[in-house]
Amino acid sequence: MSASAPRASAPRAATLRACDLRYLGALTPSGFMLLIVLLVPGWAALAALVTWVVIVVLEAFWAPARRSPRARIAHPALSWILRLYVPLQLAVLAAAFWAARDSDWLTVLGLAYGVGFITGAQGITFAHELGHSPRRADRAMAWVLMACVAYPQFMVEHYRGHHVRAATHDDPASARPGESLWRFLPRTIFGSAVSAWRLEAQRLRRQGRGWLASPLTWCWALNAAVALALLGLGASKMLAFWLAQSAFAVWLLETVNYIEHYGLVRRTGPNGRPEPFGAQHAWNADHFISNSLLANLQRHSDHHLHAAKRYPQLAAMPDAPQLPASYSICLLLAAIPPWWFALMAPRLAANASPGPVSP
Repeated sequence: MSASAPRASAPRAATLRACDLRYLGALTPSGFMLLIVLLVPGWAALAALVTWVVIVVLEAFWAPARRSPRARIAHPALSWILRLYVPLQLAVLAAAFWAARDSDWLTVLGLAYGVGFITGAQGITFAHELGHSPRRADRAMAWVLMACVAYPQFMVEHYRGHHVRAATHDDPASARPGESLWRFLPRTIFGSAVSAWRLEAQRLRRQGRGWLASPLTWCWALNAAVALALLGLGASKMLAFWLAQSAFAVWLLETVNYIEHYGLVRRTGPNGRPEPFGAQHAWNADHFISNSLLANLQRHSDHHLHAAKRYPQLAAMPDAPQLPASYSICLLLAAIPPWWFALMAPRLAANASPGPVSP
């Protein structure tokens, strides 16, 4: 090599910086809920509601909360935030089961809402991130988190179904233009379950294996065993708590799915296949608090374009379709279809595809 030839630049090393500490805040809601459940379980619903309201108010009215720091090289330590969350959620659930056993029914429902807020908003989000990990142990933890809310089919349908078919009419997790949340929910819950079992059956056939080799089978068997055991023990309040918190957690998941691709459709080419997924096929937001608590889930276009990226590396993509507010606010807006349609109609028109894909 000549003396004048430029040297190849060495890859930048991942370093922890002060801005990365914001992700530690993701452990705060679950830690707070654990203390509430242990000390004053009757306040669980109020604690979750106040947490949600505070986030909504800050992201709606505090200007600095509307922008997150730029994408950075992911330090390996940041993955441990997701892993440490798993035993924390299990502790919250165990404490809530114990509290529900001797509580009145109003407290049981409050526990279900408060804990479901945690298992749905963060537990499922972190399961989603861990499920994209190349590490088998991370993916196993993702299965555990999804079994906690009786929704293990997500672990098949999301990675092998949704990421292939997102923003097409074949995807049960992509909301169509003019489809309300309340019409979307039964379609996506039923369609995702059917798709997951079909995809898993195809995988097992290719590998020449039976259903006993499927984690989907074992997770559903575990869920059924827990439900039957609680019924057999006469622990009706514990069973009601678990089913209700699972239902609320799944509502949060599927409402986020509704928001993420609402009305955005990939054009179909002459061969009948959809165009490649692009940044224009997912809605994005870049609010600081939600991104810090939800592992940058709102940077959704980059996630679909680069599913192997770790969450600190996801880019904002300001030219991609932008939601009118953060996820914390859009969850509420989506629940009221006239408000949602009024806000999204002009945004959909601005991001409408011009026509079929050219040959």
